[in-house]
Amino acid sequence: HGMTMIKKILGALALALSLGSVVHAAGGGAIESAPNRITDLPALQNGAKLFVNYCLNCHSANAMRYNKLTDIGLTEEEIKKNLLFTTDKIGNTMSIAMTPADSSKWFGTTPPDLSVIARAKSVNLGPSGTDYIYTYLRTFYRDTTRPTGWDNVVFPNVGMPNVMWDRQSPMTAQRTKISPNEVDGAQQWVRTVTTIDQYGFHTSTSEVLPNYTGEDSEVVVLTPVDPDLQAQFDSDVADLSNFLAWMAEPGQTLRKQIGVGVMLFLFLFFIVAWRLNKAYWKHIK
Repeated sequence: HGMTMIKKILGALALALSLGSVVHAAGGGAIESAPNRITDLPALQNGAKLFVNYCLNCHSANAMRYNKLTDIGLTEEEIKKNLLFTTDKIGNTMSIAMTPADSSKWFGTTPPDLSVIARAKSVNLGPSGTDYIYTYLRTFYRDTTRPTGWDNVVFPNVGMPNVMWDRQSPMTAQRTKISPNEVDGAQQWVRTVTTIDQYGFHTSTSEVLPNYTGEDSEVVVLTPVDPDLQAQFDSDVADLSNFLAWMAEPGQTLRKQIGVGVMLFLFLFFIVAWRLNKAYWKHIK
């Protein structure tokens, strides 16, 4: 009976992992693991600076107050000097001046509040929200056919422009799409390879795949023009992604420490209870 239960649990876990992979693949691209810097205070401080400078113009974080940033090692004076806007106070929430009506008019939708975005983007037993944000922010590329001039591998046809373009290396992209098309009056599978240069201009070639038996697919491969600049950008995005993960749950480090302590206590209590149980029943047996 015990082995049957274990098999059922393992089977459920395998199913959950496979479903996580399907959701992940359907998102438009492979989600890469972000470096874990959730306890690295300098990295979180750099992430906070990037968040205020690049994200807080359009996205709010109404569940976070500026003075809470003292938890990542910043002093109130540093927060006032480097992170506060002119009219903000140290106890204010990270709100923005743009109204929902204006943002909907300008962007077509209201940019989401980012207070808990890292948790909202997590997939059960799959990629974390930190991984999603890390991959998403690193996979923008120029595309002159898009209204904003940008597209994204993880979020195809995204409405958000690449706000951190000045820190990122220019990218070239190769988009390979396989789909059914009408060729000479008949439905045929066609592979179209589109090369997009660093300025967003397209060149495409197509070929018929007469023996193809697969499904529709689209893969985008990005290549940085300046790998060194891209490496520094990747590090900055890792800091920003970890800051968003911290902001979504500032007490997570303490929670994990308490959890370890509780598990150790339960383990020791189990040993004591097991020994007491054995001593209690030894004469009866």
